[in-house]
Amino acid sequence: VQVVESGGGLVQPGEPLRLSCETSGFRLDVYAVGWFRQVPGKQREGVAKLNNKNNATDYADSVKGRFTISRDRDTVYLQMNNLKPDDSAVYLCVAWPAPYGLGYAPKEYDFWGQGTQVTVSS
Repeated sequence: VQVVESGGGLVQPGEPLRLSCETSGFRLDVYAVGWFRQVPGKQREGVAKLNNKNNATDYADSVKGRFTISRDRDTVYLQMNNLKPDDSAVYLCVAWPAPYGLGYAPKEYDFWGQGTQVTVSS
């Protein structure tokens, strides 16, 4: 099983960025996937989730209307628009069995990537 994020970087406030999460070794179509972000000293936050079985999505209030999660075959994307400095974080992609639903809190034994750094600064 592999989950590999890419696409992070340094952008200015208001600019867009698209993150990619390439998966392999499991059937992504029967899993739910999510993008979480981690800032040192703060609790990990789930920002966008997608259930690949029914296409349901869920977003944190802080990113609604700005972030969009999508999937194309074995890759999951996070389109981030109108980025703000508070969006700076390490963004991690995670997959878990779809029947657990979007309210599930992924555990360490679910399929996590290593993360990609996003920095929003002028």
